[in-house]
Amino acid sequence: MSVQLRIVLDQAVHVVDADQARAGLALAAGLVQTAPRGCVVGAIVPSGADLQVPGVQDVRMLPLGRRELAGAWQLGITPGVGGGLIHAPSLMAPLVRHDRVHDNDQTTVTLWDLDAWDASNGMSKTTVAWQKAMLKRAVRHADAVVVPTHTMAERLADIARLSDRIRVVAGAAPTGFAQPSDAGVRRQDLQLPERYVVVTGDVESAAVGFRAAARSDIDVVVLDAADGAEPQWADAAAAVGLPERRAHVRGKLANADRAAVLGGAAALIATSTHAAWPWRAVEAMSLGVPLIAVDTGAHRDVIADGGMLVSASEVVDALEDALGAGEQRLRVLASDRSRAFSWASSAERIWALHADL
Repeated sequence: MSVQLRIVLDQAVHVVDADQARAGLALAAGLVQTAPRGCVVGAIVPSGADLQVPGVQDVRMLPLGRRELAGAWQLGITPGVGGGLIHAPSLMAPLVRHDRVHDNDQTTVTLWDLDAWDASNGMSKTTVAWQKAMLKRAVRHADAVVVPTHTMAERLADIARLSDRIRVVAGAAPTGFAQPSDAGVRRQDLQLPERYVVVTGDVESAAVGFRAAARSDIDVVVLDAADGAEPQWADAAAAVGLPERRAHVRGKLANADRAAVLGGAAALIATSTHAAWPWRAVEAMSLGVPLIAVDTGAHRDVIADGGMLVSASEVVDALEDALGAGEQRLRVLASDRSRAFSWASSAERIWALHADL
């Protein structure tokens, strides 16, 4: 009799967080690819899902849509889910009392960031309340809580009484993430300049990147901006000397467009100080883009020697080096470091986690 590990793919119909939705599907494919002998992969999806993941042998479609499931699972109501081995690539999980010893029921969940606790100003009160409520359920009922970096594990240990149930499993760039053959056309369609750097982070932290770009006389592209936030970003750039016309603010892009933007960048400056997985930095490394990052625990864990880790006051000098003599060296370092991350490797760690449990 085979052992089945079921992955929760709650965003199979309605995408709430594009990065986490992509991660869930990529991890599911990785679990299929790395399944030990005698093990198979299933999925739990909300009503209306049309899941297309080759190798997933059993898909249990629940009677509720994602929004209704989020409310029900927050209350501990899990109709139609069943038991067995369950892994959720987010906090969206059927967290209820179960018997791991006698029934071999296991439920593990994932936290990609701790913004609800450390950086809630940019989040809705509803989202913050839901995440905090689900972590409380995880403290009571999860067999393990997965985070992508050791720094996050240390911070989570301060927030929640999870003892030895915190595990570290890194993420990766999207499967097959690469510059498309029509990258130049895509950049033109997005009305980007020929020469630019990408700056990531929130409006406040990104100021150090804007300042460095202004000093180096190069344009800036901002990705993942919220709808209607362009004036706020433009004002932040202008406040540190980068003219509004040289700040190109774009929202969330599909993989191919995002790869075209990142791949065409002279460098990426990661300014966030949050305890979170740096999605864009990992993608940039996979494309061999010179990487400068404000020195934080998360950046040390993930980027390590794949880029320049500097203090906020050193970003100006670091960018000057990345645009000049250090460019080729940084491209090689980024490419080398990117090989440390793959969804197959992450999936192997998840299989090992459930075996340990």
